Amino acid sequence: MNPKCQLNVSLQLFFTSLSFFFLPFHAFSQTPFYEGKTINVLAGTAAGGSGDMRLRAAIPFLQKYIPGNPAIVVEYMPGGGGRKAANFVYRTVRPDGLTIGSMSSGLVPAAVLGETGVLYDLDKLIYLGSANTGVISVFLTRREVGLDTVDKLRSAPGLRIGAQSVGHIIYTEGRFFTYLLGLKEPRFVTGYSGPEVDLALSRGEVDARVSYVDTIPLRAPEWIEKGLVDFHAVIEIPKRPYPHPRFASLPDLGKFARSERERGLVAMARSFKQIAELYVLPPKTPKEHVEILREAMRKTFGDPEFRKEFKKLTGGDPVSMMPEAQEKAIRDLPRDPEIIDLYKKLAGAGAMPSR
Repeated sequence: MNPKCQLNVSLQLFFTSLSFFFLPFHAFSQTPFYEGKTINVLAGTAAGGSGDMRLRAAIPFLQKYIPGNPAIVVEYMPGGGGRKAANFVYRTVRPDGLTIGSMSSGLVPAAVLGETGVLYDLDKLIYLGSANTGVISVFLTRREVGLDTVDKLRSAPGLRIGAQSVGHIIYTEGRFFTYLLGLKEPRFVTGYSGPEVDLALSRGEVDARVSYVDTIPLRAPEWIEKGLVDFHAVIEIPKRPYPHPRFASLPDLGKFARSERERGLVAMARSFKQIAELYVLPPKTPKEHVEILREAMRKTFGDPEFRKEFKKLTGGDPVSMMPEAQEKAIRDLPRDPEIIDLYKKLAGAGAMPSR
């Protein structure tokens, strides 16, 4: 090689190495988007209830599996059966991947049923899946009222049934049970959190409530061990295990349906329960952030340690639904107008419809 060519090659190598020296650091090592950031989880339920415990079980694992290991804080925004928080996520939250909605199971039925106060579009929210699908609910009364059979239930007018708020899933399911069991003039006493309903029951302020069977052995084991309540019926969910044999022998609410319309009502309720609680993002969240969070959810739900923590905090095993399955389940929901009309009457604050 002649000296002139050798000089040109040397100069090219020099400037090439110089350009690499002045390249920004991220050209060599991309810092994870979530590193050093804080994710806010907006919960549509009150602190201390069953939904909060399920959320608490997931948070350490999400923090572990989101690249960059961001801090995660929870903000509670109960109200309107979850509509207040859902509206806020949909309309107000910046779609930057830094706020996740932890929505109660009332989110989907409120929208499908066209309830007032729904300002979000189910088809535009972005779904991250759920650790808790298909929760079995049970209708129970405190032992002191002496209603240990369905026939006695039906003969007792004015039963006081505790619940959270009108539109909350526990309230709605309480109305379902009273309607299909054929109770006389039930009175719904609302304004509680989940644990407060338990306390009101023990104090005799209310006579009955709907509860998730998973939480009873954990939060109120004496109900079973000391026979403090009578259990009457459940809304069964396929493939969902019972946490205690006491519930396995109870009749399913569908057995009390007397018409195709009522059987359709139970089928719709079961579909809503199988979607259950949801993690969501606002519309227009960047796809790369969506996929990061979805993958973190998948890893969380599949982690054996998460399953142990979930059971420790909630009393039941998680039955997870992945993001894509959740999207499909929402698209495939039954939407028969006649059944929707009946469901809306039961979910509202008006008089119970006639059968």
